[in-house]
Amino acid sequence: MRQFVLVSYDIADQKRWRKVFKLMKGQGEHVQYSVFLCQLTEIQQAKLKVSLAELIHHGEDQVMFVKIGPVTREQLDKRISTVGREFLPRDLTKFIY
Repeated sequence: MRQFVLVSYDIADQKRWRKVFKLMKGQGEHVQYSVFLCQLTEIQQAKLKVSLAELIHHGEDQVMFVKIGPVTREQLDKRISTVGREFLPRDLTKFIY
């Protein structure tokens, strides 16, 4: 079962950052500079973590996975709040199972 996962990364080197960004572009919706909202199965999460582990410097970089859970679009609105601009997914069809 897929669930929403917020993936955020802090990469110290610009070259590594670009590689991580390129990998993440295929995994979910780019919602902020180094933050993606993804819908992943447990297996997809594990594979993504392995791929990221191969790209980053473990002493300098960090990638954080925050599991939001299996939610509908309406529930996502309740779980993600903002200060400033409202969070509006670019493609609402991504949030329909």
